[in-house]
Formats: sequence, structure tokens, C-alpha cells
Amino acid sequence: MKEKVKGQLRMYLQWPLFLSALVILMNLAVGFISSIAGLVMSVLTLVYVAAALWIYMFRRKRLLGGLVEFSSEYAWVQKQLLSDLALPYALADADGRILWANGKFAEVISDEKGRPAKKGLTAIFPEITKEHLQSKEITTIHSSYGENRYQVDLRPVYLDLEQERNLGIQDEEEKLIAVYLFDETKIVEYREEIDKQKMVCGLIYLDNYEEALESVEEVRRSLLTALIDRRISKFINGFNGIVKKIEKDKYFFTIKQQYVETLQESRFSILEEVKTVNIGNEMAVTLSIGLGMNADTYSQCYDYARVAIDMALGRGGDQAVVKDEGKIRYYGGKSQQTEKATRVKARVKAHALRELMGTKDRLLIMGHKLADIDSLGAAIGIYRIAAAMNKKANIVINDVTFSIRPVMNRFKESGEYPEDMFVNGDKARDLVDSNTMLVVVDVNRPSLTDAPELLSSVKTIVVLDHHRQSSEIISNAVLSYVEPFASSTCEMVAEVLQYIADGIKMKQMEADAMYAGIVIDTNNFTNQAGVRTFEAAAFLRRCGADVTRVRKMFREEMSDYKAKAETISNAEVFENAYALSICPSKDIDSPTIIGAQAANELLDIVGIKASIVLSEYNNTIYISARSIDEVNVQVLMEKLGGGGHRTIAGAQLKDITINEAMDKVKEVIRSMIEKGDLV
Repeated sequence: MKEKVKGQLRMYLQWPLFLSALVILMNLAVGFISSIAGLVMSVLTLVYVAAALWIYMFRRKRLLGGLVEFSSEYAWVQKQLLSDLALPYALADADGRILWANGKFAEVISDEKGRPAKKGLTAIFPEITKEHLQSKEITTIHSSYGENRYQVDLRPVYLDLEQERNLGIQDEEEKLIAVYLFDETKIVEYREEIDKQKMVCGLIYLDNYEEALESVEEVRRSLLTALIDRRISKFINGFNGIVKKIEKDKYFFTIKQQYVETLQESRFSILEEVKTVNIGNEMAVTLSIGLGMNADTYSQCYDYARVAIDMALGRGGDQAVVKDEGKIRYYGGKSQQTEKATRVKARVKAHALRELMGTKDRLLIMGHKLADIDSLGAAIGIYRIAAAMNKKANIVINDVTFSIRPVMNRFKESGEYPEDMFVNGDKARDLVDSNTMLVVVDVNRPSLTDAPELLSSVKTIVVLDHHRQSSEIISNAVLSYVEPFASSTCEMVAEVLQYIADGIKMKQMEADAMYAGIVIDTNNFTNQAGVRTFEAAAFLRRCGADVTRVRKMFREEMSDYKAKAETISNAEVFENAYALSICPSKDIDSPTIIGAQAANELLDIVGIKASIVLSEYNNTIYISARSIDEVNVQVLMEKLGGGGHRTIAGAQLKDITINEAMDKVKEVIRSMIEKGDLV
């Protein structure tokens, strides 16, 4: 085989010829000056040229042979170095088959008997996919094999085209993959140990401290407080933590992050333990816990804890909330929140709302998608406040369901209200300016509002709602009034109406709408109706609300009644306690409303702890969940991406059939029963 000499080596071998030409020119120049000197130099020139030609013509092959011998020895040394390299190294083809591996790599992938595993990269390291093997960029993957963890670097290696032809490879895109393994077992262990030693900040608030003290004799109140303090201190000290009482009903504590997993596995057992403290108090003490972890600084960790405790209180208390950077997890929340007897908070929020409304010229009032009568009634109550303060107001509604159509028609046909009292989302966007305020009622999740785009275009936002908060909240609200113990948003707005200004007079149809909202959400005052619920209803009755008119407004069409009856008759009892059914949607205007009504009636069956009805509407599966007092359906619906109350909740599922949705509901119920999360 003829070796081709190229590059710098070729130039190096041709230098004698170039010098020969230079010597000849010098000889001619010397001969021009002196003929004798030229003759003498000619002899030397001939000798030099002859020697140069001899070297170039005859010694060239021997020189190349030496170079080839050197390169062979160099290649052997290089191969030996790769074989003995302390870093595990291998070559694989584009399919992940290992073509060659050095000794260290073979040690890594060898089996218990020391034999190298005859597997591809994807079998040895499952995290490596075909996309990684086909990538033209350097790819880094973290994986494990055996008891060790590795950083796997995949680097594409393309062969020289001439070498490819010699190897019989025709495809120019053919490549090899260089595989490097970096053992990061110790690094990962050290990182995990550092994470375990991180400080976690926590806050504990007693939900019903004042009420619990009032339910016990005065001479025993200090004993009750001492027992609660001791129970909390003992619990935190069990995790080698520090707890400090910062107020009469508030505690700050800190523990190492390694104990958080134990807390989560026990589902924060202190939530149940503190309820056992009883020295004659009629009301069991409940507490809320907020935990912040994995923050960059201690102050940020405390801020996380503050956010978590606010979330726990906003969801009704008696639960723990863990904020881990962007993730939020909930534990507990099984008991019904106690209704506050005082209306101080309602009065404070009413005055704050009045101050905000005084600075704006227009109000947009928005509820949730597929608005129900509670959402509409609350919006009408806010509309009445705006009218009393001489502010222009519009209620934003996109889809009018049959449940609210009679009420809306009554307002439109009365002739006492402007034509633009109700507007859709597109029209509302055109009305927004710097002097616009948005009031969101009966919803606190941005994605469930009727026109979510308004939340980003309006700067001043107020939220009034009675649903428990989730991790998705309207974060830019300047005023948020969320009371999970309230039966309905109409109840909350009725209280605000009494404090926001003197002399506000409601019209009968407005009082009817708000009264209807309370009636529907409480299922005729049988569900989550407290003292303040009846006081709000009494206020609306004094304003002219009439039970007969409300009842007539909500009489059903025959087709809707038959659909509800079919839903109930087709219900199945799951796990001996859960009534599950599917509401027919054919020829029904609002199957979601029918499904919710059927879920309410299924609770009247003996032995049923909770009812769940699925309805299909506009390619979305709507789930209505109801219970009386034995099951927390809000926690159940949160597992499906929804939320609500402990006894009234719902969720929406997309890109799924109704039968698949039913199977998913059953799967979640089974899982939560095993974990004991549904009681």
C-alpha cells in the first residue's frame, strides 16, 4: 500500500530540493563575480544536489517507515492508556450497543461473577433514551447502576471520511458515541446529607383558641393552655427541634429537614393529638401548621412558612400545609371549620371595599365559569352596592345556564336596569381602563373565573368567596375576603351590605336572587347552614325576598327532571359507601346543574357517605361531589385537580372519556381509603 505524505511532513521532506535550487542560484552569482570561485563552488554544489536528491529519492521510504513504526507504537501507547484509564470509558454505536470498553467501564457493568454485562446502554442505564443516542450534541444524564450513581456523558464521534471508506462505511452521518462515566455517589450522598441538615421553619396557629377557652371554666383555662403548650413542645422536641411561643395562640418552631419526611408519613399526627386535650372544654382545640423548606435563605424559609400558614387558615384550618419552593402539599383538613360568631371581620372588609370603590369609576363583577345562582346573586349584591355609591357596574357572564336564566330574564325584562348590566368577556375587556375595579365572587382560582384575561388587565382586584383556597390563587388581589365556613358567597355579600354604607335599599328581585343563592348552596338550609346563614337570610327577607317567588324560579323542565331521575336510578354503590353515577347530557341544556342536584339527592340514601356524579358538557367532564359530614370531598376533588368545601366540591377533567373519568374517580377513592384520607 502506498503511503500518502501530506501536511507539514511533506513540506519538511521537500526542503532539501528548495535549498538545492537556492544553492544553484548562489553558485551562478559567485561565478558571475569570479569564474575560478564559481568553478570551485560548482563542485560543492553538485555534491550537495546529489546528496539532496539521494535523500529525497532513496531515503524517503525508510524515513516514512520509521514514522509509521513510531505512529504504531504511539497508537499502542494511546490504546494502552485508554484501556488503563481510571475513568470508565467506552465506545458505542448509534443503537447503544457497546463496541469497546476499557477496564474500568467493564468493572462497572460486570455482574456478580465479574463477567461484563452483555447489554446495551439503554438496558444498563434506563434513563438513556433513543433521543439521547441520536442527539448531535453532548448529552449529560444522571443515572445509577447497582448501588452507585453516575453522571453519564454521551459525546458523538464522527470518523474521518477516508477512514469510513476504508472501514466500509458509506453513510456520512454514521457515528460512534463516546461514553464517559463519572461516579457521583459520594457527591449525591453529601448533597442529601446537606439537605437533611437544612433548617425548616414552621408556624403553628391555634384555630379556635378564644372559643375553646370560653367553653371551659375560668379557673381551668390556664391548665388548658398549659396542656396545649406541653403537647406541642413535646411533639416538636421529639424531632430535636426548637419551639417558641410568640403569641398566646401562635408558635414558631424549627427542625432539621430530615424529619419532614417522618412528619409527612405520620400526616402531622399533632393535628389529631391536640384534639384529645380535654379538661371539660366543650370544644376540641384544633390547630394549623405552616412549614417552609428548601429556600435559599432563612428569611425566605420563614416567608414560605407564612405563606403556608395563610394557606392553611384560608382553607379552613385544622390542617398542615408544606411549601417546598414552588410545590405545596396539604395534610389534614378533615374537620368542619367552626363558624365565627363575631362579624368584626365582615365589617372591616366592608369598610376596606368601600374605600377601594371610592377611588374607581367603574366596577366589573365576575363569577366562575358556568355561573350558578350563588355566583349571580353575589354579583347582583355587589352591583347594588355600586349603584348606591353612584358607580357604573357591569356583571361579566359568558355562558348563561338554565339555572340562572330565569333570574337574568327577570332583570332584563323589568326595564329598571340598563341594557349593559350583563356583558360578556369580550365586551368587558373593552371597558377596562385605569379607573376600573374588578370584583371576583364565588371563586378564588384564576383558571375557573369566567374571563381569566381580566385578571391581568385590571390592576385593582377584590375577591369574595366561600370556597377553600388551593395552591392556585388570585395573587394580585388588593383585598381578599375568603371565609370557608360561610354557606355561600351570597351570605358574605349580605353581611357586607349591612356594613358598607347606611341606607342601602335593595329591590325585591335583588333580594330574591341573593336569597336563592343561599337556598341553593345550602340545599334548603340543610347543608353548612350556621347562625350567620340564617341571619343573612333574615336580612334578605326584610329586604323583600319571597320564598314562593324563589321556589317558582327554580322549577324544572320535565326533561331535566327525567334526567335527574335517570341519574339517581343508575347510581352504583362503590366500596359500600359512595354513590357514583353519570348524568345524561343528551337534550339537556345544563347537565352539570342536573348532576349537582342529583348528587345532593343521592345523599338521602341510607349508608351513603358521599355522592359523586359525572356530567359531560362541551367536551369537558364535570364532577360534582357531595357529603354530609363523614367524608371530606374537597380533599378528594383536589386529587383530581378541583376543590371546594368539605361537603361540597367539584372538579373538571379534559381530554378524557366519561368512563375513563369514572375509573379515575374510583382509583382515587381506593387510594385515599387505603391512606385514611377521606374521613
